[in-house]
Amino acid sequence: MSLTRSAEATASRTADSRWLELLARAGFIGYGIVHLLFAWLALQIAFGTSSDDGDQSGALRTLAAQPLGKVLVIATAVGLLAMAIWQALEAAVGHRAERGRERVVERLASAGRTIVYLYFAWTAFKVFKDAGSNSADQQEALTGKLMTSSGGRWLVGLAGLLLAAIGVGLVIYGLVKRFEKHLKTGEMSPGTRKLARRLGIAGYVAKGIAYGIAGLLIIVAAVNYDPEKARGLDAALRTLREQSYGGVLLTLVALGIAAFGLFCFLQSRYRKV
Repeated sequence: MSLTRSAEATASRTADSRWLELLARAGFIGYGIVHLLFAWLALQIAFGTSSDDGDQSGALRTLAAQPLGKVLVIATAVGLLAMAIWQALEAAVGHRAERGRERVVERLASAGRTIVYLYFAWTAFKVFKDAGSNSADQQEALTGKLMTSSGGRWLVGLAGLLLAAIGVGLVIYGLVKRFEKHLKTGEMSPGTRKLARRLGIAGYVAKGIAYGIAGLLIIVAAVNYDPEKARGLDAALRTLREQSYGGVLLTLVALGIAAFGLFCFLQSRYRKV
């Protein structure tokens, strides 16, 4: 028992580190920039002018191609890694203000965020090392390989179902404004709080729609044995573009993703870290 308490105390001290807080807040800025570039790529897809991946890896490659872009990419990777460490600690010993089931849910959510931030940090590092090849092609190749293995199609379908569920969860998370409980709303002016609420709702709903469509496409790929449909967010955005009024719908999604990017900037200042 004493060993467990000692480990929790160490984790708590690490979570309270001023340097970790500063790096995590910087990570939100990098995360916001990535989403603004992601939104720009989505707009290009909406108007039929994009040849790059319409996802976060494509956004990072776009950033890396700018003057001092690689410096910004590696800085983003460091910030995202700090965010991952922070959320891992929250999953382990955090959310003490909640009790019972509520705390369990919050800790599980932090565990999920840890995986997301680690994935994006690794993607940023690969782009920095010039190893960030086309992520949509990589996903298609991985899906095709899985489908040839025993039970692989079930795994692909399960992954798609999980991604679709995450999309639905993000939409609900945004609509019920659950993100507000993680913000220092008491330090906001009425105007800033209203802005944060609007950006948060639009951002989470837009991301949820994109992830939900991506998950459904992966499920369809598993059912129809068609790896070409399992190309993640890039395929989701391009599929949305192909629908009736798809350009308008995709433009709205892109604006929502841009709203999430701006919301990340607000989080860098007002998020409880």
